[in-house]
Amino acid sequence: VQLQASGGGLVQAGGSLRLSCAASGRTDSLYAIAWFRQALGKEREFVAGISWSPSNTYYADSLKGRFTVSGDNGKNTVYLQMNSLKPEDEAVYYCAATNTNGRMDYWGKGTQVTVSS
Repeated sequence: VQLQASGGGLVQAGGSLRLSCAASGRTDSLYAIAWFRQALGKEREFVAGISWSPSNTYYADSLKGRFTVSGDNGKNTVYLQMNSLKPEDEAVYYCAATNTNGRMDYWGKGTQVTVSS
């Protein structure tokens, strides 16, 4: 499985961005795709995720209400809609995928999100 994140860029505080994660390869075996982020000098953290069997979405508690994860039925593309962005949301955002309800098996290259105050 290959993953490619895109959609990052520069946005003013309070603005919105939508990130996309394009998955290719044996996506039919995937259990879930998730978004993580890593800010400069900080550890990588979980942002949001989506699973298909069962169908569910997951969020970091601190981001509920501002971020929304969604995906297509074919597990080919997962989106992360980010609203009311804050300077502390600035980070490199990565998408990752797992074949089981456990550790991430596949990682894509990240996309930079920069939030100006």
